[in-house]
Order: sequence, then structure tokens, then C-alpha cells
Amino acid sequence: MGRMVRARLRALVRRVRAVRWTGGAARRDAGMVTSEYAMGIVAAVAFAVVLYKVVTSGTVSGELERIVKQALDARM
Repeated sequence: MGRMVRARLRALVRRVRAVRWTGGAARRDAGMVTSEYAMGIVAAVAFAVVLYKVVTSGTVSGELERIVKQALDARM
């Protein structure tokens, strides 16, 4: 068991040293690229449009109106 722990610690130390030596090259690919940001924005806008359509539909709008009126008429 002790050998296994020491081996893992040595591997971890080698990895940390390698990252320091390369100036963080191992972490260079950690973020999104521009095309991924663009796809994320397109997906968010599409979701917002669908949500807007659902909320402004007659059934949901009427139900939300009823809930707000009920909350405003509540006694404290």
C-alpha cells in the first residue's frame, strides 16, 4: 500500500513540475474557443426565444396573471 501511494505522489510531482517547466502548456486547452462561444450564444438565444413564446402564450400568460393577482390579494 505504501509503495502505491509513493508511486502516485511521484507521478503527481512529475506532472506539476512538467506544467511549471512548460509554462502551463498542459493547461492551455482548458477554455472554450470562439466557435464554442458562438454556439453557446446561439443556443442561449434560441432557448430565450422559446421561453418568451411559452410565457407570452395565452394559457401561460393567463395563469401567471392569476397567480400574481392571487398574491397581491393575499392578506398579511
